[in-house]
Amino acid sequence: MRLDKYLKVSRLIKRRTVANEACDAGRVLVNEKPARASYEVKVGDILEISMGTHPMKAKVLSINEYARKEDAGLMYEIIS
Repeated sequence: MRLDKYLKVSRLIKRRTVANEACDAGRVLVNEKPARASYEVKVGDILEISMGTHPMKAKVLSINEYARKEDAGLMYEIIS
């Protein structure tokens, strides 16, 4: 699944366009490297998102293109 779509489906970022802009601006790192919106997310990847004043680190646990709201929190684990 594309990185921008994963960020939206997992609800780490609310809108896909915002996720796309964050990737283009270099505010999203995957495994400590800047990632484009088209990056294919894999289970085990570490995502670092620098939006606002509170940076967030999350580990990808599962990939599900059609996650419901209740299942979105099960797709990742917050590291710090």
